[in-house]
Amino acid sequence: MSAFGSVRKDLKWIRQPLAQDALKGLKAAAIGGTNGIGRALVRQLVGKGAEVLVIGRTFRDKGLPGLSFIQADLSKMKEARKIAQQLPAEMLDMLIMTQGIMAGRRHLTTPEGIEMDMAVSHLSRFVMVREIAERLGKNRSAGKFKPRIFVMGFPGTNQKGNLNDFNSEDRYSFLTAHSNTVIGNEALVLDGAVRYPKVNFYGLNPGIIKSGIITGILGERSLIFRLQQILVGALFQSADEYAERILPLLVSPDIEGHSGAMFGRYGDPIHASASLLQKPCLQRVVEESEKLAKKALL
Repeated sequence: MSAFGSVRKDLKWIRQPLAQDALKGLKAAAIGGTNGIGRALVRQLVGKGAEVLVIGRTFRDKGLPGLSFIQADLSKMKEARKIAQQLPAEMLDMLIMTQGIMAGRRHLTTPEGIEMDMAVSHLSRFVMVREIAERLGKNRSAGKFKPRIFVMGFPGTNQKGNLNDFNSEDRYSFLTAHSNTVIGNEALVLDGAVRYPKVNFYGLNPGIIKSGIITGILGERSLIFRLQQILVGALFQSADEYAERILPLLVSPDIEGHSGAMFGRYGDPIHASASLLQKPCLQRVVEESEKLAKKALL
């Protein structure tokens, strides 16, 4: 077991470069596709002819053909639900969920009473999936595969979190708070694969990639953050490299029929976390997510 998940031997997909306009006619929505990995994936998709609707705070690719944008603050569950209800889910082939931050050293909560990392990185995804999944792809033209939902996080890493304090209300630790979002997102994939049989769910673990996600821990202007960015940039793939490598996976016919599968930083299939393969644990994570969503949406 590595920090990026252990490789499965029973699932293989053929890595084939996509021709120009190979994705013409594909309609996708990218939740959080305005920066980092999400933005890189969006640019790869439209570069091959797909039409992509981006949902996030700040649009950075105005004028790029094939892109449209909805501004949203996904730290607010009421807004996440409203946006999900407005999305043309029936016409979409694919939903990619990349929105996320990492818990900082300070304990921050939203006006709805949700720990900030939990709100942005997991609960908004949970709320949106519950609103969208039943409608996804229902009115699209016949495609080569079922509608797909990709959830980005760190599946397969066996992070435990604290299900007795899922919203970090009793005691705050940024590592535990972030682990709660990690286990929540992996559970979202595994539960979704069973709950919504007409949709395929997949988890994506990009591993370590240079980004500003840990500025809340190290400080954006700190020397240690700058050194960390240099080191990560030298040792690991960039967001653009990951997006280019993973793009063929998003539309691969080989993963059809494998809803609930997880994929590591190079697109290799990886095992899900052992604890979440136990039904009681998976149910508990889903129940905790449901409780928090209900609290925020009152």
